[in-house]
Amino acid sequence: MVKVALFVRLEAKPGKESEVESFLMSGLPLVMEEPATTAWFGIRLGPTTFGIFDAFPDEAGRQAHLSGKVAAALMAKAGELFSAPPTIEKVDVLAAKLPG
Repeated sequence: MVKVALFVRLEAKPGKESEVESFLMSGLPLVMEEPATTAWFGIRLGPTTFGIFDAFPDEAGRQAHLSGKVAAALMAKAGELFSAPPTIEKVDVLAAKLPG
């Protein structure tokens, strides 16, 4: 059961949209190594707006993800790919349907 999540909004710099898309796709293998990341989605919200939604069973899992490889890569690429710093929102999951 997931109880907490993160919603990260990313705004690509002009001309960097395909690089942001590739960056998000490259994050999946890193997230697969995180046992407490129950669900992870790299999403596109509009022509230049992207996001990440991921869910965790508890706060410890969320904090482990925030200290992990994907978060480090995101911050390392922020100045190059994004027109503004990523907006990271901690959210509570009220209801969820997951496989398994």
